[in-house]
Amino acid sequence: MRPVHIALAVLVTALWGVNFVVIEVGLDHFPPLLFCALRFLVAALPAVFLVGPPRVAWRWILGVGLALGVAKFGLLFIGMHEGMPAGLSSLVLQIQAVFTALFAAVVLAERPGRRRLLGMAVALAGIAVAAVDEGTSGPLLGFVLVIAAAAFWGVSNVLTRKAAPPDALNFMVWVSLVPVLPLLLLSLMFEGARPDLDALSRLDWAGVGAIVYVAWVTTVFGFGVWGFLLRTYDASAVAPFSLLVPVFGMSSAALVLGEGISAPRWLAAALLVGGVALTSLPGGRLRRMRLGARRHGGPGEPSGHGGPREPSGHGGPGGRDKPTPTSSPEFRPRRRAAAADAPGPGPATPGTRVPADTTASRTPSTASRPSPRG
Repeated sequence: MRPVHIALAVLVTALWGVNFVVIEVGLDHFPPLLFCALRFLVAALPAVFLVGPPRVAWRWILGVGLALGVAKFGLLFIGMHEGMPAGLSSLVLQIQAVFTALFAAVVLAERPGRRRLLGMAVALAGIAVAAVDEGTSGPLLGFVLVIAAAAFWGVSNVLTRKAAPPDALNFMVWVSLVPVLPLLLLSLMFEGARPDLDALSRLDWAGVGAIVYVAWVTTVFGFGVWGFLLRTYDASAVAPFSLLVPVFGMSSAALVLGEGISAPRWLAAALLVGGVALTSLPGGRLRRMRLGARRHGGPGEPSGHGGPREPSGHGGPGGRDKPTPTSSPEFRPRRRAAAADAPGPGPATPGTRVPADTTASRTPSTASRPSPRG
């Protein structure tokens, strides 16, 4: 990757990590479901009028909008409202990679290998350590709600894989339009109209800033840049940067909110990040096999460079393996094989006599003309 693009990837993961601190600020001003609804309302408008019509079927937009917007973010905001620390939330949410692999095995019939199974076990061990630490020092309900949010994130990842959106920003903006009304209705039902109106009547610059950050900075800008990087580079080159999100999340929560990081939490972070890396990232042997196939022009790999990317067949006709800011990074798009791989007449084998041309009318200039195959 070019240095400027590496800097962009790190910037986006830093913005996503700090986002958990901003969510804490927003929850001090709004009820959680109302805050979540405002986040998606501001992310969708007016951007929905600028990105063009949706480029996937409406069933995928509705499915991802409900799973990601209503379930995942709704549960995350409620869990943090119930006392789940911002830094720990940024860490525990990464278990979505394990849920994604499990759901993909069931829905997409993708069989995880031994390395991926080992990664799941290591990540689950990290969650167990974090659960024990949180159960003795914090509210267990918030912890369980964030785990549930990660599970619904895995559901949305699989739906996004099936949708195969060609434009990540266009897809995310239209997806952001779906949860607004359901979240507003849920807020009126469970949080009440009076608290919602009181929060809106006391709106100040800190509340406005929190909404703008979670809507435009992390959603529109973050997913737009991430989608650009995924269109420019293979997913295996971009996805590892997502492991920096809990690093920025825990460090910013410690610096801004004064959250302590206990020894068990450090252990949980090491196990969870290591397990997610094993689960999500392509293995070295697989990379060497792909590089070798490219170098020798093997079947199914490009024999040249610079060809356009083409989907490898997941998710139905026209589906793409490229993941979105919420899908698994191990599925790599392929490039179209170069035209040089097409079968054609080869050179004569050694020892084969080429018959002489006995045509009397052949002129010397014609006989010396280069062969079209030359």
